[in-house]
Amino acid sequence: MCTILSNGRFFRAVNAASEDPGFENCLIIDDESGNIKYVGSADNEEVRNAMAVGGAKVHDMGGRVVLPGFIDSHMHLLMTGESLSKLDIGVFKTLQEVRDGIRQYASQNPALPRILCRGWLQASTGGAALASDLDDLDPRPIYISAEDNHSAWLNTAAIKEMGAADMKDPPGGEIHRDQDGNPTGLFSENAAIGIVWPYLSNLSTEEETLGHIQAAFDAYIESGYTGLVELAMDQSSWDALQIFRSKQPNKTLPIPLAVHWLILPRSDQENLEQVDRAIELRKDFNASTNADCRITGIKLICDGVVDSCTAALREPYCPDHCNADPIWSRDALVPVLQRADAAGLQCALHAIGDAAIKIAIDSLEMVGNPSGRHRIEHLETCTPEDAKRLGPLGIIASVQPVHSDPAILGQWPRLLGAERCKHVFPYGALAKGGARLAIGTDSPTASYKPMPNLYTATTRRSGREPERKEQTTPQFALHMVAAFAAATHGAAYSCFADGRAGSLEVGKDANLAVVDMEWDAERLLEAKVCETWFRGRRIYASGS
Repeated sequence: MCTILSNGRFFRAVNAASEDPGFENCLIIDDESGNIKYVGSADNEEVRNAMAVGGAKVHDMGGRVVLPGFIDSHMHLLMTGESLSKLDIGVFKTLQEVRDGIRQYASQNPALPRILCRGWLQASTGGAALASDLDDLDPRPIYISAEDNHSAWLNTAAIKEMGAADMKDPPGGEIHRDQDGNPTGLFSENAAIGIVWPYLSNLSTEEETLGHIQAAFDAYIESGYTGLVELAMDQSSWDALQIFRSKQPNKTLPIPLAVHWLILPRSDQENLEQVDRAIELRKDFNASTNADCRITGIKLICDGVVDSCTAALREPYCPDHCNADPIWSRDALVPVLQRADAAGLQCALHAIGDAAIKIAIDSLEMVGNPSGRHRIEHLETCTPEDAKRLGPLGIIASVQPVHSDPAILGQWPRLLGAERCKHVFPYGALAKGGARLAIGTDSPTASYKPMPNLYTATTRRSGREPERKEQTTPQFALHMVAAFAAATHGAAYSCFADGRAGSLEVGKDANLAVVDMEWDAERLLEAKVCETWFRGRRIYASGS
């Protein structure tokens, strides 16, 4: 038996070599295997024969674009689910607007034990993050995550609840303090990533945590995704994921999840022990044994972010000539990468500042395995010289165009200066240098929805505020085929899933995103995902 999808525009391109999307108008699914049996012209003998078989199901796609199912090549599953129930303060432009929004939300939700917010843009408060600016809004603990999730802003009640006054700064992080040693409310880098966010996750009941995971999967499936790459898994999140998985039909996740185990900077021995934990888990959770939930690699955070001046730059930030040290030195980094690479694990390195990017490239060059599909995440201030190095070294450029949205880069000219801002988010240069691009969202630091991401990738304009006319380094824009290929085939390649997903080819899984859209970059924000198909079954239909 088979299912015939006709009258569609089936996207066949897999790379940026051509701007031709290669649209075909018919696709046949083998119902038993869930694989693609045919893709091409409807005027073909194979299609006519399939039509003649009794019981064949025919779906008229109504001229809609049918893409390989999207794969988010960089996301955070549990945190995405958690974020869906938080107040989004990213729309607020000033400290007063932030305060008013939180006060109103708190008054409307008197039963909540804590006030949880997300999306804080440092520019909206002039970089300030003081507990005293929150303390009069509500007596309950208030926890605010920055847009990039690399900083947390707490009120005094939250600081006391965590017992943060007696905590020491973790490696690669800072609990900001006043002259008397008291926390001021700002937790940076590993103080947020390694202390605040795990603390909040552990406060959730099992039922709440499983609900967050389900909400994340539902949101992704409704947006046309058929695969995800988790970029910061820890033990508690892994345990919760396995409980969730055990309760699913056939004990498999709704769509596949490739996992990178987070390695936090510790002693040399502890660093290697963390890698060994990932190696141990991979014995049971790999593409052969558990393809739906597999350990793909490790993740290391080499620096912070530009907005909080924690990205490691070669030259200091402009306003006060400060700078940030890399979180991982090359000497500490290389042994970790070598241990992981020798065990067949991918290495994913967060690097935003040009100094951290150089360390990441140099370190992967020392590992010397171009076929390992190692990756560098973000690459936001990559220099022209380093942009040319990734391709020859086989390093994947894992990028999130939504982070280049002009609406959130207001501080960058002041922090970096005009000259450095000419070279930021150089996706086109990375591709020209031969690097494979994998597009993701980094949700929940940005929306998980694919179209705003691809709109900014192709137009370099704001998906958050479409009325804005400015563009971020438009010379590095990707054309439509390159962007969509990077969000499908490139993302599949980035997690070794390209053998069965990421493109519409005979023998691959029939993973599809059906989109009502015009093939025009300027109109991507109008596009609507109508259906999602996974392994030949329709798992989402709008309006149903």
